[in-house]
Amino acid sequence: MSRTRWRDYAWRLLRPAAQQPLLHMALDQVLTDAVGAGTSAPTLRFWEWAAPAVVLGRFQSVRNEVDLAAAERHGVEIVRRISGGGAMFVEPGNQITYSICAPRAMVEGLSFQQAYAEMDHWVLEGLKTLGINAWYEPLNDITSDGGKIGGAAQAWRGDAVLHHVTMSYDMDAEKMLQVLRIGREKMSDKGTTSAIKRVDPLRRQTQMARELIIDHLIATFAERYVLNHDELTTAELEQAEALIESRFATTAWRDAVA
Repeated sequence: MSRTRWRDYAWRLLRPAAQQPLLHMALDQVLTDAVGAGTSAPTLRFWEWAAPAVVLGRFQSVRNEVDLAAAERHGVEIVRRISGGGAMFVEPGNQITYSICAPRAMVEGLSFQQAYAEMDHWVLEGLKTLGINAWYEPLNDITSDGGKIGGAAQAWRGDAVLHHVTMSYDMDAEKMLQVLRIGREKMSDKGTTSAIKRVDPLRRQTQMARELIIDHLIATFAERYVLNHDELTTAELEQAEALIESRFATTAWRDAVA
């Protein structure tokens, strides 16, 4: 199989209203599998969070990553995605999250590190035109002169690759450190001030509204590749709801890693 390029496809843009964390997890699987089966165009989807959550990587342990009492106290749902990588703490309006569901042929012959860099290149260009000196830091971080902006994760499923990124627009560092054990351990000897410095939100760096940054990133993509606005179909939503019931909302899935 020869490697294909971004311009070989007409891309589908999805930017639906805010959705519950479990629905986002299920939609990633539905949309990725549809691209792999050739029943959907390659897809760029921007997420809106309807509720706060900790999103665990596929192989992470709930017990090791999350303070369950703090999560319950703050009303933070715990969900698990199909891709690897680290835990993300998200709240409505505080993150910019997008996923790319692409044919596996786009990363044919690339290492995992090269695949991450390939999938992130357009967003780095978009951030630079906003005045942010951003770069890819292996394996899965987007960083800048001010500090880390966000992180990425991937899953290679059959004939498709799923790549998604969560960037910090704003953050409640104290709440994050209460809920995430790993964050607390990394910062315990440095304090919350250091935690804030490690992640440098886009709000501070750009002084722009979150929606305008998303608009700019979409425009950056559309300037380079064919991008068609679209809506989630009834069938896609029904498939996602069925997956929530059978997989993503089950204790067996959420607690899959001891």
